[in-house]
Amino acid sequence: MRSFEVKNMTSAEDMKSLRLITAIKTPYLPDGRFDLEAYDALVNMQIANGAEGVVVGGTTGEGQLMSWDEHIMLIGHTVNCFGSSIKVIGNTGSNSTREAIHATEQGFAVGMHAALHINPYYGKTSVEGMVSHFDSVLPMGPTIIYNVPGRTGQDIPPQVIHTIAQSPNLAGVKECAGNDRVEQYTDKGIVVWSGNDDQSHDARWNHGATGVVSVTSNLVPGLMRKLMFEGKNTELNSKLLPLIDWLFQEPNPIALNTALAQLGVVRPVFRLPYVPLPLAQRVEFVNLVKKIGRENFVGEEDVQVIEDDDFVLIARLC
Repeated sequence: MRSFEVKNMTSAEDMKSLRLITAIKTPYLPDGRFDLEAYDALVNMQIANGAEGVVVGGTTGEGQLMSWDEHIMLIGHTVNCFGSSIKVIGNTGSNSTREAIHATEQGFAVGMHAALHINPYYGKTSVEGMVSHFDSVLPMGPTIIYNVPGRTGQDIPPQVIHTIAQSPNLAGVKECAGNDRVEQYTDKGIVVWSGNDDQSHDARWNHGATGVVSVTSNLVPGLMRKLMFEGKNTELNSKLLPLIDWLFQEPNPIALNTALAQLGVVRPVFRLPYVPLPLAQRVEFVNLVKKIGRENFVGEEDVQVIEDDDFVLIARLC
């Protein structure tokens, strides 16, 4: 019989106050393996600039391109190196309940503070199936439910969240269905993080969201922290919107991967099917950095326009 005893001391309540969580990028070496040196530097930059949590192996971190061995290794590595300084949220969700259970057991075994769980995608399921799916993983430890219909093809309706909210392990919801949905939950006392960077300022200050699970904070963690911590700031929000729009012109993490390579903080290596943005968009990013201020971005090198031939595309590990 499976034991649901949680070995770390983190509770769902410990997670509910986090305002800035970064969906951290996973960098690669030219042979396709993880570049842990670059990864550690990225996480350190997040800690130094005030991020309170990282999602490891999420969509932004390309968990969908990892084996489960890679996935759990990266979660464990992050906990081992940074777990005392930042909350580690492991993306152990799956469209298979069996896989979600197994990965979540492993994630908590290596010390993650919370799990991120998506609803079953592609094959989809019924409302009752969603509830059963989440009920199968919630007993293991603090859990954030992730609703992103644009990727899963199926919305998690409020009745599902209200049903599973009875679990003491539900830390909250990462919600991408808009700020009306955010407010629908926060009015009922359910913790919500905006999953849309472009809506996160208003979600935080007008609709009751606790904070954001952010892609943009990979690049400008200090500015995203300011947006989440220092009250309404429509001027800063407007300043960041062109960058956010640039980041999501193609499915995430295509633009983010391109940007971090241009900033010199990761190698220009992509795991297929992701490929870098075209030259015109790379030039546009240089101009955005100059407009916002290089000092606000991660890394210390000058932003560059990388040539097409300098990118490495990996189809399989060497």
